[in-house]
Amino acid sequence: MGSEWSLLGSFTATIMIAYTVFDKFIPNHIRSYVQIYAHKLIGFLSPYIQITFPEFSGERLNHSELFTAIQTYLVQNSSQRARKLKAEPAADSNSPFLLSMDDNEEITEIFQGVKLWWGSHKSMIKTQSFSFYPSADEKRFYTLTFHKRHRDLVSTTYIPHVLEQGKSLKLKNRQLKLFTNNSYTGWGGYRKSKWSHLVFEHPARFETLAMEKAAKEEIIDDLLTFKNGKEYYDKIGKAWKRGYLLYGPPGTGKSTMIAAMANFLYYDVYDLELTAVKDNTQLRSLLIETTSKSIIVIEDIDCSLDLTGKRVVKKEKEKSEDAKDPVKKVEEEDNKESKVTLSGLLNCIDGIWSGCAGERIIIFTTNHVDKLDPALIRSGRMDKKIELSYCCYEAFKVLAKNYLDVDYHGLFSVVEGLLKETKMTPADVAENMMPKSKRDDVETCLKKLIESLKKAKKKAEEEEARLKKEEKEKEKEQEKLAEAKIDEKAGKEVKENGFVH
Repeated sequence: MGSEWSLLGSFTATIMIAYTVFDKFIPNHIRSYVQIYAHKLIGFLSPYIQITFPEFSGERLNHSELFTAIQTYLVQNSSQRARKLKAEPAADSNSPFLLSMDDNEEITEIFQGVKLWWGSHKSMIKTQSFSFYPSADEKRFYTLTFHKRHRDLVSTTYIPHVLEQGKSLKLKNRQLKLFTNNSYTGWGGYRKSKWSHLVFEHPARFETLAMEKAAKEEIIDDLLTFKNGKEYYDKIGKAWKRGYLLYGPPGTGKSTMIAAMANFLYYDVYDLELTAVKDNTQLRSLLIETTSKSIIVIEDIDCSLDLTGKRVVKKEKEKSEDAKDPVKKVEEEDNKESKVTLSGLLNCIDGIWSGCAGERIIIFTTNHVDKLDPALIRSGRMDKKIELSYCCYEAFKVLAKNYLDVDYHGLFSVVEGLLKETKMTPADVAENMMPKSKRDDVETCLKKLIESLKKAKKKAEEEEARLKKEEKEKEKEQEKLAEAKIDEKAGKEVKENGFVH
């Protein structure tokens, strides 16, 4: 037994010495050839086949649906088998956390009597770009290993089974998410993703939305037609997307409308902040990473960027030797304003790149629709324009039901009359009607609202009277100026004709 251990020790030492010599003294190009042929030899002798499933496909443009489905499947099946696990917050599940395979961990699975091995791996590729947060590019992938005699079973039965189970589990445990884009200054550093997200828990529903019933039904019908319209969009040869423009004064419920749409369709929401996007290329990268069954929102688009291309020309900074400092160059690059252009935005939402993912809704919101470039909201780009205006009587009744749990009260008629004469947003109506203490009953809350409406009416009348007065004074001033010009002209004519005494 002692001689066997000695032989094993000698063999191990020989291998280690040979590897050291190979690694230290053999040139790189020769090492590469040796490694290639060694892998071929091992592959020829080994009866096992390995399939790799990378996290990204297409030069990292798209997040692989295969990887996501396998990840979900393995989370469900690996927690009882793997020895090394990692616990992560469950963003897509009702559980507080999920246990999944740790990096470089392997589990075994038996499928129809066949033994298979799943492995979870991560590789790091160093980037050459300068950054305040130097890091490597992280690439994750799964491997599936099996005997070559089971190739047909794995490719035709097992992998489709895993994908089907993974997608089913993801749909079952799915929670809506709200995404926001990270600032472009962090993409090359410690932030690995262009998007950050949290669970979307907004309670808005169409039933509680303060607007006319007919308008709500029209929007719901439009959304259902879109959601069930895959075959129709394929038939007419258009990308499966739809654009909505929500416009109206502040406080009229544009953001609440978006939340109600997301909850109704069960779509994720991507809140795109254009000022955090460096240029058109990065805008395209962001939109490529959005998924199907999602709503992409650009709020206050008239304020997000100067999309007309007329940008403020900044004064050139004084040149100095410090300008050669790479750290300062990066700081200056980070402080530059976004260079997203109107044409770049239009190409992303309506050009050939708009077809990179189906079943998506694009929503613009604005308080000033008249300020938008006509090219941005033309038909075919913004398919439906929805005006959200001041509170009407039907909207008030919805708010009364939401806040006071009442369908009718004797003071409703007073409120109806005042709403016809006064402009007040649904947000202000809700705020004035909301109970502020336990002692506030329905009548007290309605009286507070009526008082606020009367004050708003009086203020509007005073403002209207002031504007009329200013208009009249302006007209009188213009008349005086006109008369003065006439008198001046007449005086010149008299002087020229020599009639001045």
